[in-house]
Amino acid sequence: MTVHQTTAAAVVPEIRRARPEERDAISLLLGEAFMEDPVSCWVFPDEGHRRAVHPGFFGVFLDAALRAGWVDVTDDLSAAALWIPVRVEESGGDGHGGADDGGIGEQLAQAAPGNDRARIVGELTGAAHPGDRSHYYLPNIVAAPGRRGEGRGRALLAPVLDRCDREGVPAYLEASNARSKALYERLGFAFTGTPIDLPDGGPRMWPMWREPRG
Repeated sequence: MTVHQTTAAAVVPEIRRARPEERDAISLLLGEAFMEDPVSCWVFPDEGHRRAVHPGFFGVFLDAALRAGWVDVTDDLSAAALWIPVRVEESGGDGHGGADDGGIGEQLAQAAPGNDRARIVGELTGAAHPGDRSHYYLPNIVAAPGRRGEGRGRALLAPVLDRCDREGVPAYLEASNARSKALYERLGFAFTGTPIDLPDGGPRMWPMWREPRG
């Protein structure tokens, strides 16, 4: 899931790697940034409960990135991007279930025990996640609510997408709203063609894939 808007140019703080001791501050940033996200509102309909559980829930993604990938932040911790390298065994399989994303889906269910909607999101996003090629996975990118539209998200993405192009490695994400989908399309991502439609009147998510540019 992603929360990101860009509407005007602004001076963006330096982009750097997150430090281990900043984990709690980043989890709070994630929790606050996703308060109005359509998927989060569906998973946790009650606003008070959503605010209470969000840092721990999104801490699942954060811990996976800190453990197996990396987290880029603005120097003032007003924005963050989580990246996880997904390795696929080159064994000539059928292209399904070959990706290892650290078991995020199972951990999401554990982070919200008894919440069937959290389990459903984990299962559906896991099933949609491409398993035939190694890639860099962007589970979350956020800017603090008061810092949206200032170019922080784009600044966080640019160096990693440049790296993808240099290394010849694709990138993958799930857009959780139409506005972010349009932004990612401008950055070279393409909708995979099959949306994730959450049940019970839930919102739509768009799996998106970016081929490296030569």
